[in-house]
Order: sequence, then C-alpha cells, then structure tokens
Amino acid sequence: MQHNIRVLVVDDSALMRTLISEMLAREPGIEVVGTAKTGLEAISAAGKLAPDVMTLDVEMPELGGVEALRHIMRKSPTKVIMLSGVNSADVTYDALSRGAVDFIVKPSGTFSPDIASISKDLVSKIRMAAAVKVEQLPTSEPAKEAPRFPRRVAHEEPSSKLVAIAASTGGPAAVERVLADLPLDLPAACVVVQHLPVGFSESFARRLNRLSALDVRHAEAGDRVQAGVVYVAPAGKHMTVADRPTMGPVIRLDTEPPVFGLRPAADRTMKSVAETFRSRAVGVVLTGMGSDGALGMIQIKGNGGFTIAQDKETSVVYGMPRAAAERGAVDRVVPLNKVANEIRTAVEREVRVVD
Repeated sequence: MQHNIRVLVVDDSALMRTLISEMLAREPGIEVVGTAKTGLEAISAAGKLAPDVMTLDVEMPELGGVEALRHIMRKSPTKVIMLSGVNSADVTYDALSRGAVDFIVKPSGTFSPDIASISKDLVSKIRMAAAVKVEQLPTSEPAKEAPRFPRRVAHEEPSSKLVAIAASTGGPAAVERVLADLPLDLPAACVVVQHLPVGFSESFARRLNRLSALDVRHAEAGDRVQAGVVYVAPAGKHMTVADRPTMGPVIRLDTEPPVFGLRPAADRTMKSVAETFRSRAVGVVLTGMGSDGALGMIQIKGNGGFTIAQDKETSVVYGMPRAAAERGAVDRVVPLNKVANEIRTAVEREVRVVD
C-alpha cells in the first residue's frame, strides 16, 4: 500500500501557511505533516518530521529560504519545492543549484492570497518531487563563476555548427554545469531551451553568463548565430533559427500556440536547427519531465547531426532523456559531468554531409 506524500509547508506568512496547507490537504494522497514560519524552524522540522517533500518560501526573516536549504541539504536531505516571488529569480536559481528540486512562482508576488490559482501546478510538482531520489539532486554547492578572463569575441561570420540544448525539471542546475564545463574556444554556437515561467529567463541568462566562459545572451529576434555565443530562449516565446540571405543563420522568436502546453518548446527549436544546420547540428536533452525534445532529436539525428542525452542516474527527472532514447533518437547517453566533453567531441568531429 502506497503511503501519503508527507509535506512540510514553510512560509513566514500565517495566511500563506494556512492557504497552502488547506489546498494540499484536499488532495488525495497528500498529507501536511507540519508547518514552519522561519528558516530556522524549517531546519529543525526537516530533521524531526522527515517529510517526503517541503515547500519552502524564498524570502523569510531570521534565515532566508536559500540559506535554510543549504543547512537542510547538509543535515537532513529533503526534496524541496521553492516558492518564489517574480523579483527573486536570481535567488531561486541559487536554490536550484544547491539542491532544490523545482520552484513555483507565487501568482501575486511574495504575499499571494490567490495562491489557489497555482494549486494544480504545485500539486503536480509535489507529486513529481516525491518520486525523485535525494541522491539524484544537484550538489548543494553552487557552480563557481568563470574565471575573470576576457570573453571570446564573437566572429562576424556566422557559426558553422550549432548545439541545441533542452531541459526542464532539474534543468537550471544541469544547464549551469554543462555551460560551465564548455571551453572558451568551442567552435560552435549554442541555443538553450529551458522551461521557465515568464519573467525568469532573462535572469537565468545573466546567471549562466557569470558561470560560463562563453558569451551567454537572452535571445532577441534577429540575433545572428555566432560561434562562442549561447542564446537562451525567452520564457513565453518559441525560438527557432533560420537562414537569411547575406546574414546567415539568425534567431527567430514567435508567440505561436504552445506545443503540448510548452512555449518555448524544444521540439520546435531543434527541428529548425536540424533543417538549418543538418549534419552540423548537435542535439542535447537534459533532465526534465515529459517528452519535449524527442521529436527534435529524431530530426537532428535523421539529418546527420549528433545527439546526446543525460543518463538516468544523474537526471533529477528522467523523462525527456528517456523519451528521446526510447525513440532511438540518441547517439550517446552519458552522466551530466560528461555532457560538455561529448558536446566538444561532437562539434569537432568530421562533418558527414547528408542530402
């Protein structure tokens, strides 16, 4: 018999604690085993109650959510969903790099009496988090910033090769690791599709730029695709690449309908990469729920490109990589710490032209 998912709710607002607890208590298979109003109380409760999942507010008195998380992951490793206000995106990414499973944005900022509007999303993330093994979570030590050497200056000529990276749940920390491991002289451009709420992708791009030796940018329509540059898809917009006469490959953004509920969708990005770069394309699928990227990887591989997927053991959620692998769309399955090396090998390999 499967036991209930035991949840600890942590928020400095008494109203938020009550609303979240009541919302979760109505869900079958979920049991609220306790609440806490400060980071210090959260650390204590995590040890005493040993919850399956914790919802942890980012901004709290005495000890903030991220600092509390650091102690929790060291003393009583727990699967944590961060609850964040839109203005705390940078802090949220720090939490994800320290071991949080996922995050969810409060609908009206830090104090959200309309929290019930995100009930479905929160419950879904809690159920997903409960199935994750704690040892699959990223290290509690965040990635180090790249050394302060001059960044590579993008060449005027367009990049001849393009790496398309897709990720979802657990992805921010995974993408950080991959980009931090890629060398300054990578002979390719990269595009990144990470499923994020609107308002979080620009901050994500800034963070990646601090951690990577490459030039990481929040993609804009019309950007020329240049080697040594990483383009992060804006949340709420599909990102594709296309050839333009005299300019070469450029970034396109649109607000066409979501694909299977996702915008940006990695499948759309990867299909355009496959069509534009053909055998000079590399597809990469990292940790994430669902199957986004699988169809795009099929097309990249079918056009002579090379495809890489993160393995089950290091994925927070082995959904997207599994979907691609089960469809026969993956050339190499490797642990997260070897993805960057596989990318470098792939972009330096002899190109096989496929008509």
